[in-house]
Amino acid sequence: MKRSVLSWAIVSGLFGTVVSATVMSRAAVAQEAEIERITVLGTRIAREGSVAPTPVTVVSGEALSNTGAVNIAEALNRLPALANSGALASSGAAIGEVGLSALDLRGMGAERTLVLVDGKRHVASSIEDPRIDINTLPLAWVDSVEIITGGASAIYGADAVTGVVNFRLKRDIDGLAVSAIAGRADDSDFDTRKLSLAYGRDLQDGLGNAAISFEYAGQSKLGALEREATRDSWTVIGGTDTVERWIQGGYYGVNNAGVIVGPWHGLSDSYTFAEDGSLVQIAPGEVVDGLKCGSDCDYYENLRQWETLQPELDSVTVNVKGHYSLAGDMDAYLEAKWSRTDARYDGPPAFFLGNLQLQRDNAFIGADLAELMDNNGLGSIMLNRFLDDLGPRAEENERTTQRYVLGVEGELAEGWMLDAYGIFGQSDLRRDNGNNLILSKFAEASDAIIVDGEAVCRSESARAQGCVAVNLFGDGALTSEMADYISTTSVMKAALQQTILGASVTNPSWLALPAGYAGVAAGVEYRKESMKTREDKLAASGDTFFPAYSNEDAHYDVSEIYAELSLPLVVDKPGVERLEMDLATRYSNYSTTGATTSWKLGLSWVPVRDLRVRATLSSAFRAPNLREFYGAEKDGYFSINDSCRASRLAELTEAQRAIRSGNCASLGVPADFDSDYDTVDLKGIESGNDKLEPEESRSFTAGMVYQPDFIDSLTITLDYWDIEITDAISKVGAQNIIDRCLDNPAGTENQYCDLLGRDPVTHELTSLVNTYTNVAKQQASGVDVEIGYDTALGQGDLSTRLIGTYLIERNEYAFQEDPSLKEELAGTPDHAKWQANLITGYRFHDWDLLWTLRYMDGVDVYTPQFEDNYTKPYSTIMSYGTYVVNDLLLHYSWDNGLKLGFGVDNLFDRNLPGHSMGNVVGMGGYDNVGRFYYLSFDYAL
Repeated sequence: MKRSVLSWAIVSGLFGTVVSATVMSRAAVAQEAEIERITVLGTRIAREGSVAPTPVTVVSGEALSNTGAVNIAEALNRLPALANSGALASSGAAIGEVGLSALDLRGMGAERTLVLVDGKRHVASSIEDPRIDINTLPLAWVDSVEIITGGASAIYGADAVTGVVNFRLKRDIDGLAVSAIAGRADDSDFDTRKLSLAYGRDLQDGLGNAAISFEYAGQSKLGALEREATRDSWTVIGGTDTVERWIQGGYYGVNNAGVIVGPWHGLSDSYTFAEDGSLVQIAPGEVVDGLKCGSDCDYYENLRQWETLQPELDSVTVNVKGHYSLAGDMDAYLEAKWSRTDARYDGPPAFFLGNLQLQRDNAFIGADLAELMDNNGLGSIMLNRFLDDLGPRAEENERTTQRYVLGVEGELAEGWMLDAYGIFGQSDLRRDNGNNLILSKFAEASDAIIVDGEAVCRSESARAQGCVAVNLFGDGALTSEMADYISTTSVMKAALQQTILGASVTNPSWLALPAGYAGVAAGVEYRKESMKTREDKLAASGDTFFPAYSNEDAHYDVSEIYAELSLPLVVDKPGVERLEMDLATRYSNYSTTGATTSWKLGLSWVPVRDLRVRATLSSAFRAPNLREFYGAEKDGYFSINDSCRASRLAELTEAQRAIRSGNCASLGVPADFDSDYDTVDLKGIESGNDKLEPEESRSFTAGMVYQPDFIDSLTITLDYWDIEITDAISKVGAQNIIDRCLDNPAGTENQYCDLLGRDPVTHELTSLVNTYTNVAKQQASGVDVEIGYDTALGQGDLSTRLIGTYLIERNEYAFQEDPSLKEELAGTPDHAKWQANLITGYRFHDWDLLWTLRYMDGVDVYTPQFEDNYTKPYSTIMSYGTYVVNDLLLHYSWDNGLKLGFGVDNLFDRNLPGHSMGNVVGMGGYDNVGRFYYLSFDYAL
């Protein structure tokens, strides 16, 4: 009931404010002097002469344009604080996400980073979590990007757990601006292109401004086989001095032609098939482990043939904005956006591994295979095969976004500024899964026999419905007619909607105090989020190979009221030129999880003129989003390793082996249990969890800003930050579910073992539910450093900027049963301890030279806790070395507004570390394109 009353109050108040402002008569002429509005970052209160009370990194729109990236996200991902963000390269790692670029501040999850546009929320682009596709924002209009560290829920609302990224757009657009970029990789055919057109003008002698922009961005697909650095096939097998070792090789036990694994049939040899379907004996060579073999193997499959390093992408965005003076100092403003992104990602095709049985009388079994079966008394065979001749998993996503903002802002009364607004946004997604195997048709078509001299499906009812018998013996054996019969393009459609009504007031000079004026800000906001998904009937029935979403209809709403206060405490005293306190609180009432309150306390101290010291303590709150809370079950495939295998247990330390073997035994797994292969793709379920609890966080920051009077243009910023999230909502991943179930010292009565199922006879894993859970805690702390210095040098001007982050801790506490158990992630591939950018620019007359050095510290592949479980090193690759990339850009500008540029990214062609490919989440800091050249064109009129 309280939520309904608050919601009604917000809607009624906002409606009244907007109506009363718009019915007032418009001023005949523009005001001679516009009221100065000074915005202070990290707060809603404008205070002249102040700096940000919380740690903030600001990147100008011009700096983003000077990176050669065709979209904002690719440029921002190069910043240390955002290096683990989801980039285009990794967008294919999650089904339905191809072409999406989201921001992840501090590597603690994109869902914990609140992205705003001019301080206001934006509709999500993903049905997995409320991530915004940053690529849809107008780069031509971006004035600056503000990256605010720490819990900021009290000021900006829920989801600001690790911080906020706010895109501040230019208020007034004057004239025409044209920009174009075209680039191409050095060692492949990968290319990118971008075109931007923007035009704006003032209205009626400055009473308003109106503008429109058009942007196109695109890139070609880049496959792993196209690059020398990524085309070779590497695989992991068991080692002697290490638990596992990397070798050049691959799978001989499953390929595009079909494989009969000898030991599975009581045979001494394994066999594959030539293109004509004849039997070929496999000589696996000296290095064999399960179904894998080394480079001396006759036949092994290079799985990188299906790896996509960069998806194909085409994106078009149209933006319109404007504002116009009403009565007094009130302005009405409007923003409208339409964007469409088309992206394609190719992945591995449908496959069968240990679950495709063909009978002796199969129509396509050749004489040599028939003889082998008869001589060994085999009535059937198990065929392992990739259906490469069916085609790869072709995922094509069409994502359309529209957003509308309408509001009024200005001076309501003396000193009081009003901003009242309504926002509607909608994202529509269409996902086409091409070459999707129809399981029922394949079962009928693969069971072929000879009738009247022709190969037909065994089932008479299937033949009556047009069943086409399929040949699986030999690479390319599937004809187009066979492929068309057993495959389909499944289509999923989804829609996300966001509706917001809000109003805020601010007054930087609200109350006179001995040390100055106290400032105040307050506001109310109502927000509704909804999601709808519709999968086609065939895929939804579970009769297709690739995973399908279930049909979903979900929504929640939240009503909020917030306030912020800035208090000057001391001014012009010895050792205290100025001391200020910032207070903020927000009350939120969710329809799903109820009410909560977040808060912030901050202090800012200026002991001397050129030094400012600041500290903040804040809380933040994040309710489960629609997918986490309401997500219906959908199929998924998980690459897993059964940790109960005897060979895996033997590699553990005695203490760890006692824990895991005891837990395996309690699940009914015998001590001698093992498998013929060490890694398998297990079909399971992904789903939401309506039992989730909200997560809460505490953030502490402390730092300083030093601008010495004796060195002009030098600024040094140093900030410590610590973020702790309790009951963190997490989807931990399939292998982690298995390991955390079996490695829990408290036994198997835990939240992870509940997600697994085993066959009571074979003891093999048969099911896995990859859902969201509340882990005990996540924690991260670090230090940000930023140093800027500008000076005249020779006949030009030199500018330098160092932006760096040192990660002190990044821990995850997985077990609610024992919150003291932690995994230390700092210094692993997703969380390098040192990351930094050094940006150096030199301007000489009309020439501009920009050099950017991107640095990432060396990392350990495994966490210390993981390594401590084993008696010997786990792998032959235990670490990745220091990663340094250099970018260069040269510009020449003419007086008429024309500017041409030539740039090279990754100048020295730094390759990926180890045998990685840079196409999974957490590897965004590594470049998988190689050296890249581009030309840029800019013209402003």
